[in-house]
Amino acid sequence: MSDSQETTHFGFRDIPVGEKVGQVRRVFDSVAEKYDLMNDLMSLGIHRLWKRQAIAKLKLQPGDHCLDLAGGTGDLAILMHKKMEGQGRVTLCDINLSMLKQGRKRLTDEGMVSSIDWVCGNAEKLPFPDNSFQAATIGFGIRNVTRIQRALDEMQRVVKPGGQVLVLEFSKVAIPFLRPIYDTYSFNLLPEIGQIVTKDRDSYQYLVESIRQFPDQETFKEMMESAGLYRVRYDNLSAGIAAIHVGFKV
Repeated sequence: MSDSQETTHFGFRDIPVGEKVGQVRRVFDSVAEKYDLMNDLMSLGIHRLWKRQAIAKLKLQPGDHCLDLAGGTGDLAILMHKKMEGQGRVTLCDINLSMLKQGRKRLTDEGMVSSIDWVCGNAEKLPFPDNSFQAATIGFGIRNVTRIQRALDEMQRVVKPGGQVLVLEFSKVAIPFLRPIYDTYSFNLLPEIGQIVTKDRDSYQYLVESIRQFPDQETFKEMMESAGLYRVRYDNLSAGIAAIHVGFKV
């Protein structure tokens, strides 16, 4: 089946596969300048704790080279750089030039430009050789990828044997009585916050819907195993609102 015939989801809508990259790009072009502020408002700052917990699971040493996909404004890159005691490199790869621009501006202010490589690339077809990185991460970005399994396959490919693939993503709330409360907050408040802060309700409506379309924890674990990763495990954060998935390459 060609891309023109195959469909995928964009939020709760089905669209041709070939259109999703452009649709997602428009969302992040719209929100790039207020991305960090919106993350703080939407999560009450908890996303920063989640990211620290995720990077704490990486087995990094000074001198390692890591890949951060959908690296955005650089939160995970900064944390990985610190974990390597300022003596490693991070390649920050994002398909969206607007997000890369914001990330480069921020990391310049942090004094980290010399330790970061900037690449505009697609997670489904990474422009890196096999076995290039000690770790590959993606934080709150993989649900926006058109073909998630391809991105996992690529992350496994570019990681060195013994290296780690780490995915931090919104997931399925594990406590049933919290689900309606979370749904009310997500669908009623988050798009309105987006409208007030960025004047773009639709982009945040998409982001909320994309979370609901993402596989649950066990299904995503199986997808990572299908990519050839082993010792795959996940840890729920804030009752499963988000989850950290980690696997190793043989």
